[in-house]
Amino acid sequence: MPRTRLVQQETYEFSSSVSVQPRDVNYGGHLGNDALIALVGTARALMLHALGLSELDLGDGKTGIVMTDLAVNYKAEGYLFDELLIETHVDELTRKGFRLSHRVTKGGRLVALVDTGFVAFDYASRRVAPVPPAFVKAVADRIAQGVP
Repeated sequence: MPRTRLVQQETYEFSSSVSVQPRDVNYGGHLGNDALIALVGTARALMLHALGLSELDLGDGKTGIVMTDLAVNYKAEGYLFDELLIETHVDELTRKGFRLSHRVTKGGRLVALVDTGFVAFDYASRRVAPVPPAFVKAVADRIAQGVP
């Protein structure tokens, strides 16, 4: 079976630092794959918060997100109390969804690349919905500012 191969993005508009905690370490003594996904989820929530948005409100008061897919390429191990930098890039913004590409590093060394797909979702009607213009504008403004 061929490997999924993710590539680093040219730019990352958002960044956040997280520390590997005891709960994040698996029986092998390194960062567990479930914990990595949780840490990337934290970075996503922090990114949305920096935009004045949330996973349940992309700016119109009713549209949130649902993850549709996830891919991870591991490049190095993470260990207890490592400080990880998680950088996030918003990509493939369409009428109904978008992708988030994450680069996870420690001390400048690549630990993992993580790619996640999302659809906009109206939780009241339980249906896929259009991405709100407020989200598109917030992302475009952040990119224009060039603020990581």
